[in-house]
Amino acid sequence: MRRVVSLYLPTWPSDRIRRRDKAAPPRDKPLVTATAANGSRVVASACRAAQALGIRAGMAVAQAQAMVPGITVREAAPDADADALARLAAWCLWCAPLTAPDPPDGIWIEIAGSAHLFGGEAAMLRTLLTRLRDGGCTVRLAVADTPGAAWAVARFAPRETSPLVGPGQMAAAVASLPVRALRLAPETVAGLVELGIERVAQLAALPRGPLSLRVGRAVLQRLDQVLGHAPEPIAWVMPAEAVVVRRAFPEPISAPSTLERVATDLTGDLVALLARRGLGARRLDLTFRRVDGGVHAICVGTASATRDAAHLTRLLCARLAEVDPGFGLDEATLAAGRTEPLAAVQGEGLDTGETAQVDLAVLVDRLAARAGARRVFRVVPVESRVPERSQRRAPPLAPADGRSWPADLARPARLFEPPEPVQATALLPDAPPALFVWRGVRHRVVRADGPERVRGEWWAAEGELASLRDYYRVETEDGARYWIYRDAPMAEGPRWWLQGVFG
Repeated sequence: MRRVVSLYLPTWPSDRIRRRDKAAPPRDKPLVTATAANGSRVVASACRAAQALGIRAGMAVAQAQAMVPGITVREAAPDADADALARLAAWCLWCAPLTAPDPPDGIWIEIAGSAHLFGGEAAMLRTLLTRLRDGGCTVRLAVADTPGAAWAVARFAPRETSPLVGPGQMAAAVASLPVRALRLAPETVAGLVELGIERVAQLAALPRGPLSLRVGRAVLQRLDQVLGHAPEPIAWVMPAEAVVVRRAFPEPISAPSTLERVATDLTGDLVALLARRGLGARRLDLTFRRVDGGVHAICVGTASATRDAAHLTRLLCARLAEVDPGFGLDEATLAAGRTEPLAAVQGEGLDTGETAQVDLAVLVDRLAARAGARRVFRVVPVESRVPERSQRRAPPLAPADGRSWPADLARPARLFEPPEPVQATALLPDAPPALFVWRGVRHRVVRADGPERVRGEWWAAEGELASLRDYYRVETEDGARYWIYRDAPMAEGPRWWLQGVFG
């Protein structure tokens, strides 16, 4: 299934100037670009600060200077804007295998095969937004099954609208948008408005035959492209320095066994090319072109740089079931979307006995391909006595920093975050509970050890200055062992919490 992101950069010319020119005014100061038109100089683009002061594209520069004395005016450079947009589209290849500029102020990104590497579409969009905004870009975006629907939502939907258009939900997403959201020429939009057609829903409800005679086929084609009834091919970019291998087929292919054979052959060719360049792959992008012009891509990532052809082939073949060949595939492209230097390794005479080092990267890659990269991690110690803060997630192959928990520290195998409340009864002040009720089940305690007193980290938060916990390791009559704590002395009406369960 196709999933396309439309990036909208409404102030791209001024953003580009600020990114490359240190003498440009800060973002809270107005900046416009100017060009010659009809014998006078007019505003070609305006930053958000200038727009807030009432300056718009097409306005005479003299009028803008009269409205905002001291406004910064730079010469418009559409060619430089287009070149920078193409470079930004190539930069976006870090998150997806297929990107393309959408001049003058947009970028296309096909994420159907790569969103899983970031924990899903929502997480991927958040990462993309953060990196672009940190780089000084004003940006809005949306993702949908079709480029047209994503383009319309990114530019015309209210800001509170979710940027995620669900599969098959294009019609509902664009129904209330103005007809200019269909990427129609201004004169066509004006003609539709004269006919009383101002919203996409109004256009979609009209009979197609009379409408085609009245407004032309171009309008219906744009509507069909938005709704997914007509194809819309995009010329995806590929950097010249990319490590890429391609294979065209004299006859369309579609059989799963044929796709596996193609993936195997392409991987072998790519590994040989990587070896000649002294590189290892960290991400592979396998792209299939369909005979109807559609493109389907799948991505796999690796925990460390590798040129193991068999391992990479297994990762790719595990995801080939996602490829929809349609009426057939006529070309396949395999690219190393991310590479790292990797020295050659002598493969003969290595120790293969019990002392040989196990390559955990292969296991990590297989687990990530099945469960998702975000679900494969290891837990590392953190210097904190508060149990829920004493560990954090780390990449599965991250190097150890030398920290470790004390060998005699008794901690349960399973911790609850947040701790779960329990109703407990203690026979004496500051004594362990004699019984407790957890999740509606009554447990009688037959053995207990404690208390272990843990004070709050006053240096982390002022509210923890008076925080106090008394932990007990308790065993119930059925042999289960729990970690329970009281967060205040009994005289003050303590609360009881279950923090963990021992294995």
